[in-house]
Amino acid sequence: MPTRAPTAASSARHRPTAFGASEPVTAWSRPRGFPRPERLDAPLDTLPGVGAQLRRRLAKLGLETVRDALECRPRRYELAAPERRICDLFGDEEAVIAGEVRSASARRRGRLLILTAQVTDGTGLIAATWFNQPWLAERLQPGARVRLRGRVNRHGFAVEAYDIGDDVSSTADFAPVYPASEETPARTVRRVVEAALAHAGDAPDPLPAALRAAEGLPRRADALVAVHRPRSLAEAEAGRRRLAFEELLVLQVGLARRRHERATESAFPLGEPGELLARYRSALPFSLTPSQESAVAELDSDLARPTPMQRLLQGDVGSGKTVVALYALLRAVDAGHQGALMAPTETLAEQHFLTLEQYCRDLGVPAVLLTSGLATRDHAAARDRIASGEARIAVGTHALIQRGVAFQSLAVAVVDEQHRFGVEQRKALAEGRSPHVLHMTATPIPRTLALTVYGDLAVSEIARPPAERIPIVTAWVTADRSSEAYQRLRRHLEDGRQAYVVCPLIETSETSLARAAEAEAERLRTDELRGLQVGCLHGRLRPAERRELMARFKAREVDVLVATTVIEVGVDVPNATIMIVQEADRFGLAQLHQLRGRVGRGTEQSYCLLVSRPLDALTDTAVARLEALVRTTDGFELAEVDLELRGGGQLLGTRQSGATDLRFSKLRDDRALLERARALADGLVDGDPTSPLATAVDRAFAGHEDPGA
Repeated sequence: MPTRAPTAASSARHRPTAFGASEPVTAWSRPRGFPRPERLDAPLDTLPGVGAQLRRRLAKLGLETVRDALECRPRRYELAAPERRICDLFGDEEAVIAGEVRSASARRRGRLLILTAQVTDGTGLIAATWFNQPWLAERLQPGARVRLRGRVNRHGFAVEAYDIGDDVSSTADFAPVYPASEETPARTVRRVVEAALAHAGDAPDPLPAALRAAEGLPRRADALVAVHRPRSLAEAEAGRRRLAFEELLVLQVGLARRRHERATESAFPLGEPGELLARYRSALPFSLTPSQESAVAELDSDLARPTPMQRLLQGDVGSGKTVVALYALLRAVDAGHQGALMAPTETLAEQHFLTLEQYCRDLGVPAVLLTSGLATRDHAAARDRIASGEARIAVGTHALIQRGVAFQSLAVAVVDEQHRFGVEQRKALAEGRSPHVLHMTATPIPRTLALTVYGDLAVSEIARPPAERIPIVTAWVTADRSSEAYQRLRRHLEDGRQAYVVCPLIETSETSLARAAEAEAERLRTDELRGLQVGCLHGRLRPAERRELMARFKAREVDVLVATTVIEVGVDVPNATIMIVQEADRFGLAQLHQLRGRVGRGTEQSYCLLVSRPLDALTDTAVARLEALVRTTDGFELAEVDLELRGGGQLLGTRQSGATDLRFSKLRDDRALLERARALADGLVDGDPTSPLATAVDRAFAGHEDPGA
């Protein structure tokens, strides 16, 4: 492990901070050299020892620049292990040995390559073994000095980490273990990160000096060294928390900047709800739940203001978000303006239109559907009705904001599954006076995550479904028992129920998915479900075919709908009470929960069967996902599990990359850091626009979406 020279900060204070530092973090060794910020954006093959081939392999791990390498957080650290003489090794204890190679040989056992080296340190001789690492053979020459970390077993010494020559970075106590792949092992990533550390001080520290002093924080460069070359686990954690605070602060300042910018925009104030909303409430065949009433009250408060509403409506599947969304749209109509609902797919837009149009027809509110799949004549007619104001509510896909579509007076826009839209698409809705915008998502988000991802939006939450909904019974079986599942399914179908069968997500190609769905539908027609009506729904169907198939399914003319994930959201057929998800282990937790939400929408007991590949083919994470689905139907609880399984860096896929790619934050553990960053953010928005903090915010948010744009 590299030694550290003492710094001028040896008199640092030992005062406690929110970052848990129990030692003078300002005494961490400091990279030296004149700062050169441009070096951080240089490709990795500018580092010593990184050639074109390694650069391509590193890119597959998401490492492309020097900055990426510096911000590659270790998955874990090797714990302290005693260094033993070979003659003193015993039992199953993990230990470090050092010596030289006497001889080495390789042999195969099937597809397994076993490399064995006889190693001596003068007190004894032991056989050290490596598996499937053929490139080591030429380095383990007689006389080569080695330092090995591993355990004694009946065959000798099983090597877990190794250093050859004078380097001890892989076998040292607290050596970082990085994300890796079969072609790019962790020790290779470690070597690249070590080379990148020479540039840790090349970027100006985004945190102002006064803020660092007030919060008791070390410099950024020092924190990077602590994360990648820790002398203890406590030091590594203190460094991580310092860097996590920085990225959370950058994110929160960016979100605060968006809030400040939108405060200068103007919107139509819609006043109090009037007669149309009273008739809408009377037309509903049920009373709103307390959660829905709370969301409606928050909407009314926002819509009365002359500044545009920016609110996120989140709720579990089947919780009644569409009812609240239509309320918001009708508030625009009630005040003499128009409302628009934009969905990410034609299937979802069509489903929303079918639901909303029933109420609109009864209320005398003209509504129109606009998607790119409409015939040319119908598309033009829909555009004309929107432009003239005849259509008071428009439902559609991105076709709503394409050239040639103009609203007469758009006051409220509802954007469903809003994270699927880019910034330019939403900006097109906001030309001229900004509409009030309600973002609607059926992917429940933990509170900590909502503060991070949607920190620039007010949040309304519908936590519980209507009381009459019966929880879905979920079971998980492996593929060898799937025939039993179809036998049970057939009995339910013969009793008049309907079902979905979801095909596995094997290919990202829409064409491949369509073929897989068609093949499965044909197999079921000729095998387990022979004699029953089996339809097939996928994204390659023409809009008219899709609408006809869904109409037949709703009319109970189709017993089973074999589908791709096109049915993930929006499809509402109360008589469909059974879902079978094939190869469920291939899907994410949030997606499985959304799929399951297509059943359980009526008053009958519903069932969801998850069929996975054999247990020995599943990862621990896949097993944990499936077990969680069986354990609970609570989407908010599942969101917490998903956050724990996937980590905070990807933020459950709820937003696109960029500002939300958190490298060092652990959202479940860093709630205090997040709250502190949020508290400081508003006071830092109007600082020097050329400061390192402002530059970091610009870089983090450059080219990435603003949900309120």
